[in-house]
Formats: sequence, C-alpha cells, structure tokens
Amino acid sequence: MLTEERHRKIIEWLERDGLVKSQELIQYLDASESTIRRDLQELEDLGTLERVHGGAKRPQHLEQELGIFEKSSKNVQQKKLVAQLAAECIVEGDVIYLDAGTTTSEMIPYLTNRAITVVTNSVGLAARLVELQIATIVLGGRIKLTTDAVVGSQALEQLKQYRFNKAFMGMNGIHLDSGFSTPDPEEAILKRTAIQQSEEAFVLVDHSKFNQTSFVSVAPLSAASILTDTCPLVIHDQITEQTTLKEVSV
Repeated sequence: MLTEERHRKIIEWLERDGLVKSQELIQYLDASESTIRRDLQELEDLGTLERVHGGAKRPQHLEQELGIFEKSSKNVQQKKLVAQLAAECIVEGDVIYLDAGTTTSEMIPYLTNRAITVVTNSVGLAARLVELQIATIVLGGRIKLTTDAVVGSQALEQLKQYRFNKAFMGMNGIHLDSGFSTPDPEEAILKRTAIQQSEEAFVLVDHSKFNQTSFVSVAPLSAASILTDTCPLVIHDQITEQTTLKEVSV
C-alpha cells in the first residue's frame, strides 16, 4: 500500500473515532510497526494528528463556530434521525425548552398536533412552531445573526423564571474531560441555565461532535442525556459511565 493511501486511511479513522491504536493500524493496514510509527510521525509533523502512548488522536483544536447556513448543510440525515428520537421523549402536556440550533430545529415536524408548550431562544424556530399552531414563548433579547439565537441578560433573566419538563439542547463539543461546550459565552450561559431549569435535559448531536472542545464549558456530561446517531466505540463505555447515551436504531 502506498504511503499516501495509508495516510488517507489513518486520517479517515481519526475523523470517525477520534483515536486510533498503533496495533490496530498495523493489522488494518498490513504494515510493520516501524512503518506505522513513521506514518504517525509524518502526520503529526503536518498537524493532522497528535501522537499519544500506543497510538494517535485527533488534535484538540478548539472548534470555530459556523454560521447557521453552514451548520444546516452538515450531516443532515443524521440530524433528522436524532431529532425524531428526541421527539419521542416528549409526552402530552410537557413544557419544553427548544435550544437554537440546526439539530433541534429538525424536531419541529415531529411536534405537529402535540399538546405541548415550547419555550425557545430562536426567532426562526418560534416562527415555524407558530405556523404549526404550537403554543410558543420566545425569549426576548439581542439576536445573534450567525446562529439565530437570542442572547443577553434580558433573555437570561426571562429564562430563569421558567421551569421545564424537558430541555433539548444543541452543543458544539462533547469531551470526556471538558464535558459539553460551545464557542460563545452568552449562548453558553443560556444553555447552562436551561439545563438547570429542566427536570430532564437532552443534548442532541451527531457523531462529529464527540471528542471536540469549544471555547466555553456549558456543563459536565452528567448534566444531560446524549441523543446521537452514533458514538465512537473508543469512548462509548466512558461516556456511558458519566451519562445516559441513546443512539439511533437504524
């Protein structure tokens, strides 16, 4: 196998699972230990991975925030499946918090004809909920144009007045050590408060958010259940030691 092909396969493995062991690469790529060691060193020199004892991991670059249009075009099918799973957690009469985000927005078609009340910090989500004749409260404050999220002290004070049966949250990063995180401090405090004000909290993410850390910590993993399409096997058991994890059945 050519060096370029081995490098490509190593990178694909890291993008999928976030971590890879040298012995697994030796077997998978049918290569010698010295060859794999050299491959990992070359990729580390390029900044593609970070070598650790016994293998390598994806480098912990702090995730940069994307705009809502860019987010909405990524992993669309996975987000729809996660959203459907989340909607199944709702029962008649629930008062829920629906966080601004592209995965939470995919829940809206599954809320039709439900006797629920929704509080949200997204003007866009609120408009779609009203179109479906769902009782809706939208937080007031400054609208962050890149994510369509209402933020600021006014929104926070209003949010503190409410209690929810369930909160459904978007998140930029999930990490075993740093927990749930997001790039923006103002959004982080709203997310944290919504989780605290809820009897149950659910974080909706696709597989790409695992082993990622953003700028601001929101809460430890124990603060909310995780709903996802799939969790990388390499951290699956450690995640379930800290919180409830539900994966989409395909």
